[in-house]
Amino acid sequence: MLKTRKNFVRAASHIFAAIAFSVLIMLLVPPRTVTRLRSFPVIVAAVIFFLFELISRAAERNISAGIERKILYEGPTSFLSTFIDRLRFCYSLEDFYTAISQILEEAADCSVLYVDSVKNYILYNSPDRLTSSNETTKKLALNFPSAWPDGVFFMGNDFGVVTVSKNARGFFLSSRQQHFFVFCRYTRLFDPVIYDRLYDEFVRFQSRAGIVSDLSEIAGLSSEWEQLAVTQKAFLPSVMPAVRRLKLASYYRPLVNVSGDYFSVLPVDTSKTLVMLGDVSGKGLSAALIMGLVMNTVKIMEDREDLVPMIYAIDKAIKEMHLQDKYTVVFIGIIDTKTMKIRYINASMSDPLIISRSPEGYRIKKLESNCGVIGIIDLPEVKVSEQRLFRGDMIMMATDGVSEVMDDSGTELGDTQLYIDTLKKAAAKPPKMFIQDVVDMILSYNGDKKLRDDVTMLVAKVDG
Repeated sequence: MLKTRKNFVRAASHIFAAIAFSVLIMLLVPPRTVTRLRSFPVIVAAVIFFLFELISRAAERNISAGIERKILYEGPTSFLSTFIDRLRFCYSLEDFYTAISQILEEAADCSVLYVDSVKNYILYNSPDRLTSSNETTKKLALNFPSAWPDGVFFMGNDFGVVTVSKNARGFFLSSRQQHFFVFCRYTRLFDPVIYDRLYDEFVRFQSRAGIVSDLSEIAGLSSEWEQLAVTQKAFLPSVMPAVRRLKLASYYRPLVNVSGDYFSVLPVDTSKTLVMLGDVSGKGLSAALIMGLVMNTVKIMEDREDLVPMIYAIDKAIKEMHLQDKYTVVFIGIIDTKTMKIRYINASMSDPLIISRSPEGYRIKKLESNCGVIGIIDLPEVKVSEQRLFRGDMIMMATDGVSEVMDDSGTELGDTQLYIDTLKKAAAKPPKMFIQDVVDMILSYNGDKKLRDDVTMLVAKVDG
């Protein structure tokens, strides 16, 4: 339904543009000159046709978005769309079961059965006759054993597989040998496009819930903190992505095994790259959980260019964890090497800056804070700031473990001329060498004593 309507709109927009071009040719090129097609009228017609094509494509996108909203969020499919939206912010089985109860059972009048097919164990079942019946579970186990392939499948009245949704009384998702059955008499009314979206989000939820469960279990064993640190580090990018006209490097040194520092680099398209670096208040398991939560929230955002909804989503996710006094400061930016700009939201990070080359030498521009801390207070209106970039610019993001390291007199590194001079001198180097110079400065300034905080840096150099 949705796919068919979108295809129709796309075809209509192309036909509209083609007709417009034909009419322009007839108006601009008189019949007596058609045989020799004067170049100027044809060029004018081609330019206008190009404009018509742009207008028709913009109209196509707007109409398609309206159709998608109407089909996915106004009809019967809206129940599954709402469930998918909730699933994006489920981090435990308890969250998952609450979403099932409130949306699939109460709002959509569906019955649900969630089974671990390997252990033959029921993880969840709706409190009704169908899903509480031993006969139902036995027949489903017989029809769909643990070796059943991953994917989305439809069930008929006898709980066997049917090939089309119009003959189905329900559907089920199979992933990691767990089967999620949804029984619904009006399954035929759901738009087919929703099933793949639901399956993808279900698989992501399984991964998230597994990681959070592992973190919680490991944290209860004092001898296993190293495993917790390894699990936490898995959230961070192990290799910097290859990005055209941008060189990247990072440094991560936790004070103890488990840290609240985090960073990410996510290419948006061939010219835009999302960069993020943040710091969670405190240390230990709760900081690690918030760190993983923030990373995952950004990763699942469909529109990674729209930074304001991203900040609000992070804020909402942290608050829903109900961890006392936990918040994060974070810098999130979109580096665009085509327009040579960086758009960013700085939520109280103290150290993001750009080091630019000038005729008088390198100069430092701070990317000032334009948002409060995230996850603990009500956020006012969040705005995006913008800064122009130039070839050779070094963008440095660092947690306060860099600038707040102290010497024997208690003077913080960020308050010294040494800090400024070192950054300017190292700015001509590649990002990896730049970071090494900063690390050497930190360790030397600290007098080789034990550091007092995590040290994390993310550096991007515009190649031009």
